[in-house]
Amino acid sequence: MVEIAPRIVVDETIKFGKPIIQGTRVPVDLVLGKLAGGMTIDEVMDEYDLTREDVLAVLSYAARSIADDEVRAVRR
Repeated sequence: MVEIAPRIVVDETIKFGKPIIQGTRVPVDLVLGKLAGGMTIDEVMDEYDLTREDVLAVLSYAARSIADDEVRAVRR
C-alpha cells in the first residue's frame, strides 16, 4: 500500500490499484462521481460510512491532481 496523498492510498490488491480512501475499499472516483451527481457531503458520508475528512481528502486530492493539467485551445 502506498499513500499518494493524505488519506488517499493505492494498493494493487484493492480495486485494481485505483486510488481509494485509506482504511476503506471506497474509490476516489466513486466519491467524486457521487458529489458531481448532486449528492451532498453528508449523503456520501452516510452512504459509504466515511468521515467528513475522508470526503474532503478526496476533493483535495482531485484538486491537486488537475492543478498541473494544461489545457490548450485548438483553433480550426
